[in-house]
Amino acid sequence: MCDTLVATGHVTADGVTLFGKNSDREPNEAHELLYVPATDHAAAGAAMVRCTYVEIPQVARTHGVLLAKPFWIWGAEMGANEHGVAIGNEAVFTKVPYGKADGLIGMDLLRLGLERGATAEEALTVITTLLAEYGQSGNCGFRHELYYHNSFLIADPHDAWVLETAGPHWAARRIEGIYTISNRVTITDTWDAASPDLVQHAIDRGWCKGRDDFSFARCYSDFVYTTFSDAAGRRKRTMALLDAERGRITPATVMAALRDHGEGAWRPDRGLIGTTVCAHAGFGPARGSQTTGSMVSHLRQDAPTHFVTGTAAPCMSLFKPVWHDAAVPDTGPRPSGTADGESLYWRHERLHRQILRDAPAGLARIEEERDAVEAGWIGEALGVASADPAARVAFSGRCFEQAQEAEARWLRRVTEGEPKDRRRLLYRRAWQRWERDAGSER
Repeated sequence: MCDTLVATGHVTADGVTLFGKNSDREPNEAHELLYVPATDHAAAGAAMVRCTYVEIPQVARTHGVLLAKPFWIWGAEMGANEHGVAIGNEAVFTKVPYGKADGLIGMDLLRLGLERGATAEEALTVITTLLAEYGQSGNCGFRHELYYHNSFLIADPHDAWVLETAGPHWAARRIEGIYTISNRVTITDTWDAASPDLVQHAIDRGWCKGRDDFSFARCYSDFVYTTFSDAAGRRKRTMALLDAERGRITPATVMAALRDHGEGAWRPDRGLIGTTVCAHAGFGPARGSQTTGSMVSHLRQDAPTHFVTGTAAPCMSLFKPVWHDAAVPDTGPRPSGTADGESLYWRHERLHRQILRDAPAGLARIEEERDAVEAGWIGEALGVASADPAARVAFSGRCFEQAQEAEARWLRRVTEGEPKDRRRLLYRRAWQRWERDAGSER
């Protein structure tokens, strides 16, 4: 499950649109940061582009894109392009049958929207045009097959849209202010654009009597998956967190929302269902995923700045600054579903999984330093956003190096002495299985 947030310039502290997303995937489904530069291709339609499962005709030129993605998928869960367009996608579960044949999946549509759309509205048009031509289908799960439809938040420095789909059917609304999505259809009876048969299909299926009693969310949503994903609770929480800071929202505000564990005492080993915005996998039918990567974008028109973790559990990670013209620093070899000691994702998993053995006490031992380090980076990153690219390359690289040093220091801190494994039995067994599958069992 995932959560995606946008706050347009009307409600932020500096008048700049902010975008944020947590990507929730299987614990061993390593997260990868990738930058693909703008590229000229053969004449439109003369070449093909291979997506996750299928090829489609390529366009004459693709924009440079920063992607945060599951390592095995061509597309991405979130990303931004050189023009300041940022997109995040969410699984949504609907009454429309899921296509299981190889086709375009939602993460492919997201990347295609970034590569081909220079504005949020252009990206919206790219995605909906491809949806009409190719539909959406294919397995989106790593170790376990998973099929779903998709919703998207699409933002640029001037505009923002929510796009929600159910098979080939879709609706989109322009956003002003605060909007968040969390694995459920949110559009009801008002939209700015939609597929031509959106209402008629619902009437034909007996989901409503006519336009007057039509609601996209009510008519199309699957009850079971939508309910057990706790989508309503997470969306209510992210909306409330941002609304409480209306007019004062900063990148740090969005980061804090993505790290949220809800109200009251938090323990990741508690509960068989339900999850928090900062998701932690555990034992239970609806707890098979964790936040594997997070991203926050400050979409200033002349100099968008992106903060990425590249690692799981934003509560235990640092958001590091990157820019399109200052390439992503070296993060080690490409990760896979097997643990290694070199890639950014798996280096951090040693810290993450150690803290989980005695959470929340372990988390409390790093939070103060985490926030202090990150606060310094945010201020300096926004200050150098318009500087020479070489200065930003150096600064971004330094932040990644400092993050690695901090995480090594934190790992020593949480393992000093003889730390106890305080995890509850079923939760501990679930993690032992994931560690065994990744080849990292201790």
